Amino acid sequence: MKKITAFLLCITMLVSFAGCAKTVDTLEDNTDDDFKNLKGEISVLYYSYSDTYISSVRTALDAELNDKGVKFTNYDANSNQTTQSEQVQTALAKGSSMLIVNLVETGSTDLAENIVSLARERNIPVIFFNRSVEESVVKSYDKCVFVGTDSDMSGHMQGKMIGNYVLENYDKIDLNGDGKISYVLFKGQEGNTEANARTKYAVEDCNKILTAAGKSEIEFYDSVNANKYLVDQDGNWSASAATNYMGTILAQYSEANGNMIELVIANNDEMALGAISSLQQAGYNKQGGKYIPVFGIDATDAAKSKIADGSMTGTIKQDAEGMADAIVEIAENFVNGADIFEDIPDKNIVDGWKVNIPYEEYRQ
Repeated sequence: MKKITAFLLCITMLVSFAGCAKTVDTLEDNTDDDFKNLKGEISVLYYSYSDTYISSVRTALDAELNDKGVKFTNYDANSNQTTQSEQVQTALAKGSSMLIVNLVETGSTDLAENIVSLARERNIPVIFFNRSVEESVVKSYDKCVFVGTDSDMSGHMQGKMIGNYVLENYDKIDLNGDGKISYVLFKGQEGNTEANARTKYAVEDCNKILTAAGKSEIEFYDSVNANKYLVDQDGNWSASAATNYMGTILAQYSEANGNMIELVIANNDEMALGAISSLQQAGYNKQGGKYIPVFGIDATDAAKSKIADGSMTGTIKQDAEGMADAIVEIAENFVNGADIFEDIPDKNIVDGWKVNIPYEEYRQ
């Protein structure tokens, strides 16, 4: 029995070493400008296909990779980090030549460090995107890059947009006439860098504009809630979470009892759309009716449609096509041995480890 066990162990080790040798040579065997003939697939790992913004990135990235004639496989973790970790192992076992990763969980560096370690062992690049990764993790490996956004900037831009809108429409927004604007804020995920920044600056920057003009600051509707936000407990930034929250709030707070929601701030468009669904069921944000301003982030097609029909107020565009384009550009540079950031605008490169895709304000 011991001999059989030892033999199986040896076979397993040999297979493992053979697989490792194959992946180590993957990039070294490629010639310049031979991206489409890359040995081994590019593995693209998404935290969730159901996220509308991520879905738009996937559509754009698929189109670019197909246009380049590159072999690739997409993986959907469905918001489960264990699933994604298993998918990384599967991709590497298949001889993946590159990992492009949209992490499920961003609150700990361990997961990203493990992916970088596995990639380093096989001498293949890693491109993290969208969901934040610590600078120290990315800089620990010379074939690792992060493509994302300035996490603070979206919050600052949203806060400025909200502040200017509220200032211009203060009396109209103050539906119960108490001289204050009560708001609700939907946070996508605890521990997420983007969610933290958006939650902080959307309110802070709005209040700076209001107080500078002599107006009262906006106030969270529930004085008992010390966080001053509501979080999607599943970490999915979902429309359904905001719909459920908003429905409960509207049943408890109304003009009749003198306290109500007069402003909705959401960390992404999906939650903004979920809030609008409940608002419309309660008779708000319809043509000619009472209106509660709703702000999101992403500028998804659905959100732009709501802004066009007047049921949503504004959003901050997170450029899905721009993100996909930068990812493919960097991937091709890795394969062809060019400078990693070749053809990436200098203004978008941060300290040699990150590429920021700019945001834009989007209103009707």
